[in-house]
Amino acid sequence: MPTILLIRHGETEFVQKGRLPGRLPNVHLNEKGHAQAQALAERLSQAPIKAIYSSPLERARQTAEPIAQALGLEVILRPGLIETDCGEWQGKTIKSLRRLKLWRSLHNSPLLFRFPGGESIAESQRRICSEIETLYTQHEAQDLIVCVSHADPIRLAVTFYLGMPLEHYQRLTIAPASITALHLGDPAPRLLTLNYDPSFTLTKPDSGILTREGSDRRPHARQGD
Repeated sequence: MPTILLIRHGETEFVQKGRLPGRLPNVHLNEKGHAQAQALAERLSQAPIKAIYSSPLERARQTAEPIAQALGLEVILRPGLIETDCGEWQGKTIKSLRRLKLWRSLHNSPLLFRFPGGESIAESQRRICSEIETLYTQHEAQDLIVCVSHADPIRLAVTFYLGMPLEHYQRLTIAPASITALHLGDPAPRLLTLNYDPSFTLTKPDSGILTREGSDRRPHARQGD
């Protein structure tokens, strides 16, 4: 079975400001996000990657394109890699959402949670895993492929393939422009790398809350997109 590099898109203004973009159109990488995408392209330019797949959302495509250019490949858009549908919550700040009673349900009972007017967490997990299963059947066992997606779908995929309870998916951190590698081989899938950031630098905590750029470490913090 092939090895899959699950890459989260680079930083956007929504990530920086703690807003949920969901599936809103025209959410682009910011200056740092473009730099992260270039760093990924440089890091992967010599890797034997056979194909590059991407969520159709702009921020994912903008992350995938430099990698594809470095390797002389095309970006193949796959709707199954798209962000979780946050419904009525998209565009809102995490700070405002934390005031809602429903926010507790997302973190206390994610197996039963559905975003108002959107997708359930369980549906999002089934979708991303179904997409991965479809893609790996199209490749040889020795192939290395890239899938550019979003924080929650990647966390949900890792949770599934490691046999973790869905309720624990939020214990995983998937930073912008990070690489998570899964090998879907026999006798069981293996996690090779989790949340590897080619441009990782330690930053000064912000009032004891932020321990690295873009990562909110408060209890039950959602990563945004």
